[in-house]
Amino acid sequence: MVYGYARVSTIGQSRDGNSLEEQTAALTEYGCQEIVTEAFTGKTVERPAFTELLHKLQSGDTLVVTKLDRFARSTIEGVQTVRELFARDIKVHILNIGLIENTLTGNLILTVFLAFAEFERGMILERTQNGKVVARMQPDYREGRPPKYKPAQISHALELLNSGMTYRRVGELTGISKKHFDTGEEEAEMTSSPTEVDRHRRGYIP
Repeated sequence: MVYGYARVSTIGQSRDGNSLEEQTAALTEYGCQEIVTEAFTGKTVERPAFTELLHKLQSGDTLVVTKLDRFARSTIEGVQTVRELFARDIKVHILNIGLIENTLTGNLILTVFLAFAEFERGMILERTQNGKVVARMQPDYREGRPPKYKPAQISHALELLNSGMTYRRVGELTGISKKHFDTGEEEAEMTSSPTEVDRHRRGYIP
């Protein structure tokens, strides 16, 4: 029996052939009779679908993945998993490398490629962290998701409310609903004082 395993991170991966659709298509083209998919980051300890698949494999079966980084989180884990599969007479085929043979040369190739995959993942994480550090140095940097509305938009909406306009009418004109004010989101997006915001939220201003 030929089993395929495809994994993406929780935020999704669509570059370099890493999307679930592309992995599944490649595994199907190879001839996998059953394909198991999972959405977990490579640093997540628990991968229930992958663990279940490993337990399901029988002697003579083949486990296929598109790339080495879909298979293991680290060099040590990858080598250990492959050796355990070899001991159970299960073949391992990585499409962008080839069939990993249970020989000294095969183990050497596997270890080297796993080490490079782990190094590349570490480099990506390092570049991401460096990018965040640089971004935090910018005067207009804010943690979290970007504000939905600009301070000028919030200020304009409050001016309309101050003039006696209803929340519904303000929403029609600005696109900013009463719910936005009720949840307090405007406090992080506007330049008006919290006192003014609080007055609107509590209904002192129509």
